[in-house]
Amino acid sequence: MTPKLLDDLSQETKKGLHKLRVINYLLRNKTATMTDIAKELYVSVPTASKILQDLQDGGCIQSQGKLEIGVGRFPLLFGLNPDGGYFIGVDIKRSGMHIGLINLQSELICADYDLPYTLENTPEALETICREIRGFITRHGIQPKEILNINVNLPGRINPVTGHSYSLFNFFGDRPLSEILSSKLALRVSIDNDTRGMAFGEFTAGCTKDMEVNSVLYVNISWGLGLGIIQDKQIYFGKSGFSGEFGHISVFDNQILCHCGKKGCLETEVSGQAMCRKIQERIRAGESSILSSIVHSGRELRMSDLISACAQEDMLCLQVLSELGRELGKQVANLINVFNPELVIIGGSLADASGYLTQQVEASVRIYSMSVVTRDTQIRTATLGDRAGLIGACMLARSRRFAEPSK
Repeated sequence: MTPKLLDDLSQETKKGLHKLRVINYLLRNKTATMTDIAKELYVSVPTASKILQDLQDGGCIQSQGKLEIGVGRFPLLFGLNPDGGYFIGVDIKRSGMHIGLINLQSELICADYDLPYTLENTPEALETICREIRGFITRHGIQPKEILNINVNLPGRINPVTGHSYSLFNFFGDRPLSEILSSKLALRVSIDNDTRGMAFGEFTAGCTKDMEVNSVLYVNISWGLGLGIIQDKQIYFGKSGFSGEFGHISVFDNQILCHCGKKGCLETEVSGQAMCRKIQERIRAGESSILSSIVHSGRELRMSDLISACAQEDMLCLQVLSELGRELGKQVANLINVFNPELVIIGGSLADASGYLTQQVEASVRIYSMSVVTRDTQIRTATLGDRAGLIGACMLARSRRFAEPSK
């Protein structure tokens, strides 16, 4: 896109807002005729023609032939120019990082998975993120001027509108983390919560891409426990961007201190960290597992250990995973009773492709939810696996670049 067009899109003028609405219409519908755009904007056909011409001159859209109809003149079709701009998504894990690039038509151009990284709340860890992004841009020969936005997904409490992180890298006073990253990279940057990114990735390119659904709950059970909420095909952020703190509802009287500072949170019994703790306790109490040698050596269990053991059908790990699934199902039943969604997706590191955890959740949901509410809700296992967060980060980068001002 040309600098002039980007400047127009940044101005909250009638002309700029019209162009944003056309771009978002094409993001949703792929193609449009001049008449479609005139109806969408409530403007005359000549005015729509001028807006489309400006977008075409700015490198944002292109003609895609004619719409073949039965009679009369065939109208021109317009669609987004795939080379009109690019978006980088960065998905930060506890150990590792994924970075990817999509074009204006949402096609994944390139991606680097599992870049070495250890998540720590330090300035050095933040510098590592910036260094890896710069390295990605250099390795893949991307021209910085063509990058329209970068979105970084992080664990914890994130306000994506203001760009503040309240859990990680919050040592810059009142300055938003997105502003800090933008300054360091000399590029536009937005941030969001990792579970919302995974939810958006699954919704746009995963198990719902061939479904017509409006409301989705995405349950992310990894080291922690999170929830992504999609209503009317839009991510629900909440007032301050903190929606989805599913793991921190108070459920248990177990006196276990959660990392949020409270006791008895759902996450203390239903999460990857809870599963590690339970398996270690049971092995030390005399039960056997293929993880016994690791525990007896004194090393703490990792998520990768759990996933590997479950894949090898270790009985102790599967038993603990079943218990987690049944307890998770109770709380998912509560969510279904409250939200009445069309679809619940079980995702995250502990939701393997075989659907074992999802089966336990489904069985528990049938017991604890009201059938009149649940009968129209499907429960599925996420299909993108570890790619969900990366795809979601890329799609969020695009979505936030073209966000229309709140009315």
